[in-house]
Amino acid sequence: MAVDVVVVGAGPGGIACAISAAEGGARVLLLDKAGDIGGALPYSGGHLSAGGFSAQRAAGIIDDVEAHWADVRRISRGAGREDLTLLSLREQPAVLEWLLAAGFEIDPATPRIVHGHEQYRIPRTVHAGQTPGGPAVLAVLRRLLEPQVAGGAVTVECGVRLLFTGEAVTGVEDTTGRRWHAPAVVLATGGFGYDPELFAELEGAPLTTSAAPTSTGDGLRMGLAAGAGLQGLGKYIPTFGGLPPEGDDLRVDWSHRPQLVAPERPPWEIYVDRSGARWVAEDEPSIDRKERALTGIDRMTFWMVFDARGARESQPMVHGWSPEDLDAACGKRRGVHRAASLRELASVAGIDPAGLPASVARYNDFVARGVDSDFGRAHLPAPVARAPYYAIENHPVTLITFTGLDVDTALRVRRRDGTVIEGLYAVGEVIGAAAVNGNAFCSGMCLTPALAFGRILGRALSD
Repeated sequence: MAVDVVVVGAGPGGIACAISAAEGGARVLLLDKAGDIGGALPYSGGHLSAGGFSAQRAAGIIDDVEAHWADVRRISRGAGREDLTLLSLREQPAVLEWLLAAGFEIDPATPRIVHGHEQYRIPRTVHAGQTPGGPAVLAVLRRLLEPQVAGGAVTVECGVRLLFTGEAVTGVEDTTGRRWHAPAVVLATGGFGYDPELFAELEGAPLTTSAAPTSTGDGLRMGLAAGAGLQGLGKYIPTFGGLPPEGDDLRVDWSHRPQLVAPERPPWEIYVDRSGARWVAEDEPSIDRKERALTGIDRMTFWMVFDARGARESQPMVHGWSPEDLDAACGKRRGVHRAASLRELASVAGIDPAGLPASVARYNDFVARGVDSDFGRAHLPAPVARAPYYAIENHPVTLITFTGLDVDTALRVRRRDGTVIEGLYAVGEVIGAAAVNGNAFCSGMCLTPALAFGRILGRALSD
């Protein structure tokens, strides 16, 4: 089968690329190994951001691309690629208008500043009213894709597993021997946050993930087989904590995640590592600083430790759990523990039984004096002193993968020596989140750039 463009991966970047290329007159084949389109969108929070679009203007928010770029540069410490970041940021307002015009309904409380990432200085993040918001974005993309499929400009093949070998990129082949030929092959297969071996090799960190089960690095392997170079190595950073997964599943329960963002829930608990030692000011308002501190502790694993008073007087420690739900989970849900004494709690939770009581005693002394001499914590509501005692285990969570295929500003995949692999392009998480985020999380800067780059490339390939 011969077409103008083969898009490998029907996630947000791939769908946007296919739509834009088809609108420009190209014949497009959109392939995915899953049984349906969407990629990671069914699992995604669906956060989108742009500087200077209609929803901001309607809310009286003054913003533009330059201000967005200044925020991204500040948050990422300039660790992303300026050329790719600006390419995306300039397209992102148009991405939002495109979705809104197609019927995307944003939460009335947005645009807003998201505290789960390092905060922008201007409210520019939007999402759907439902949680997670990714399915709402997917519904709009389906609506935009359908006319192209109905008109024959886009052919969608799902459940296809591809083979990709050699340096000459003229098409793709599946495991049954079917071949599709095209002068342009676009890799839009997402990241590798559901492949422990590849994750350990490239990111060098323990893997607890919220990535889609299809995020197994297929496009990365395809690109490497063609001689592609990598970008973003060494820039991995975890999202700050989630309950350990249960059974053989790598995925965290994202709907029941600990509430660890201090501006949203001032903490009553302390955080301790395996030795029982505190390692950060729990009320630190910068989630970015907490995430960077987390990378320095053993296996990036920590425990929230609190007492009966904290369990009942704090806002819920875990999203969706009342104090009664918390008690019911203790000893039954992996990582959730309760005990009559701190030493017993440490033993059942896997914390050093001498270290934990010592840290709690030291913290309680700080509460009595009103000064945290170790970390400067200001919110000291009460000592941890009323049995029963609780511990909630938290693991680093991989939302996105930072390493990916190296591309130029035309989104052409490059070899290790910087030369272009003719006919091979890449968009979305397969180019690595570090490209536009550096060593940080910038709100809306995974999904929106995937859509932006997909639209930019689709237009270029249909010229």
